[in-house]
Amino acid sequence: MDSCKPLDAAILTAATALTRFAFRSHYLYDIDSVNFALAMERFDPSVHQPHPPGYFLYVYLGRLVNLIFHDANAALVAIGIVFSCGAVATIYVLANHWFGRNAARFAGLIFVFSPLAWFHGTVALTYVVEAFFSAVTGYLCWRIYCGAPRFILPGAIVVGMAAGFRPSSLLLLCPLLLFSLRSANRKQVLGAAGALALTLLAWFIPMMRIAGGTAYISSLVSLWLTVPSRGMVFNSSVWNSLARAATIVGIYFLCFGCAAMLPFLSRRVRSAVDRRKTVFTWVWMAPGLLFFTFIYLKFVNSGYLLALAPPVCAWMGLWAATWYAELRLSTALKILAIGGCAAANTLIFIWAPVYCSYGEVRRFERELRNIVGTLPQIASPGETMIVGFDSHFLGYRHAGYYLPGYLTVEFPEVHLASGTRVFTMQHRNTRLESALPATPGGNFIIFPLPLGDSEYAAYMAKVRKRFPVGELRTVERGGHEYAIGTAAALPVLFPVAATGFRNTSANRP
Repeated sequence: MDSCKPLDAAILTAATALTRFAFRSHYLYDIDSVNFALAMERFDPSVHQPHPPGYFLYVYLGRLVNLIFHDANAALVAIGIVFSCGAVATIYVLANHWFGRNAARFAGLIFVFSPLAWFHGTVALTYVVEAFFSAVTGYLCWRIYCGAPRFILPGAIVVGMAAGFRPSSLLLLCPLLLFSLRSANRKQVLGAAGALALTLLAWFIPMMRIAGGTAYISSLVSLWLTVPSRGMVFNSSVWNSLARAATIVGIYFLCFGCAAMLPFLSRRVRSAVDRRKTVFTWVWMAPGLLFFTFIYLKFVNSGYLLALAPPVCAWMGLWAATWYAELRLSTALKILAIGGCAAANTLIFIWAPVYCSYGEVRRFERELRNIVGTLPQIASPGETMIVGFDSHFLGYRHAGYYLPGYLTVEFPEVHLASGTRVFTMQHRNTRLESALPATPGGNFIIFPLPLGDSEYAAYMAKVRKRFPVGELRTVERGGHEYAIGTAAALPVLFPVAATGFRNTSANRP
C-alpha cells in the first residue's frame, strides 16, 4: 500500500467514529439490549440474561469495557463504535484488494453513510459486531482462495471468535471458509478444522459451565420452538417466505439509501470483473440470503442483514467509482452530487419513520425518561407490581431495568416443556416462576407501550377488553395512560401463574 492508502482508511475510520459517537444512544434501546446489560451482571441464558444462544464473548467483553464506563449502555455502545471502525477499515482493505483505491474509498463512504450501519453503531446491539467479523472473514478467505495458505489458521480462528459474539455467524461464515479451502491440501484442511474447533471450545466450555448445560439447552430449544421455528418454509405457507424476501429487498434500500441504485446504473461493469470475485461473493452471501428468506427474519431485526453488507459495499464501491469516472460533469459538480447523496442518507438515518432512525431512538428515550419519572409518582414499589409486555420497546425488560425497585412481571405467560411459567424481575435479577409472587400492596400497574403506533394501541385495547368493566382504573400523566388494577384481577392476564389470586372474572365469557 502506498502512503496515501493508510490515510484513506484512517479518514474513513475517524468519520465512522465521529458520526457514531455524535448520535450515540443514551439508554438501552431494544429488549435485546437490556438482556445484554442484565447478563453483564449475571450471565444466565435460561432466564434470558441474555437471551439464548448466549452471545458469550460479547457479554464478557461488555463486562471488561464496563470497568471503564460504569454504565452498561455506554460500554456496549462503545463496543459498537469500535467494531464499526474495524468494519469500515476492513471493507476498505477488501475493496482496495479487489478493485483498487477509488473503489475502496467509495466502499468506505457507503458504509459510513449507510443508515442501517450508522444506527447499529449507536445502540447496544451485536449486529455491527457480526458485520466486522464478516468483513474480516471475507478478506481472509479471499486470500486463502487465491492461494495464500498463511491465512488459513487466522481465518478459522476468526470464524470461531465470531461465533462467540453471535453464534449465527457460524452458520453464515463456515460455508465461505470451506469454499476457500477447496484448493488446500489435507494437512491444511485438518489444521483449519482443529483451529476452528479449539477456538469454539475455548469459549463454549466456559459458557456451558457458567450457564449450566441442561438449563442452557432447554432454554435454547424453547426459544427456537416459540419464535423462529414456527415460520419456516417447511411448516408454514410459502407466502411467509415471499414476505421475508420482500423484507430483504426493503432492508436493502434502508441499508444503503441512495447507493442502493448503483447496481442499476453500472450493469456493464460486471462483465469486466474477474469471475472468481463474483462466485466468491455469492458463496459469501448465499447462506444468509437463504436463511433469512426461508427460515427467519423480521423487519425489527433488520440488523441481521449487516452480516452481508461488507461484500455489497465492496461491489458498490466499484460501481460508484465507475459511475464517478464516466459522469460528464466538472469535478466540483461530481463532489456536489456525492455530497447530496451523503446528505440524503443522513436525512434517512435521522428522520425516517422506522425503528432504526435517530429520531425514533430519541423519541423512545424521551418516552422512557417520562415513564420512569412519572410512574413512581402514581404507584410506589412497596404497593404495586408492574406488568410489562413482551415488547422490543418499552416492554417489561425496560420496566424492570430502569425501575429496579419494583417487582416486574412479563405478560403473557410462557409455555415451556417444564410447564407454564412467567418471567419476573426485581433489582435487575430475572427469575422464571411457576406462580406469581405475592403482589406488593395488592395492586398492579401496566407499563405503557410506545405512543403513536396503531399496532401497539390495538394490542393494548385487546388487553383492556380482557377485564370486566370497571376492573381497571386509568391515570393519565405525561401523555401516557397507566392502567391500574388489584391483585384479584391478575388471573385475567395470568390464568395459570395467578391461580392463587381470587379470579374476579370467573364468569367472563
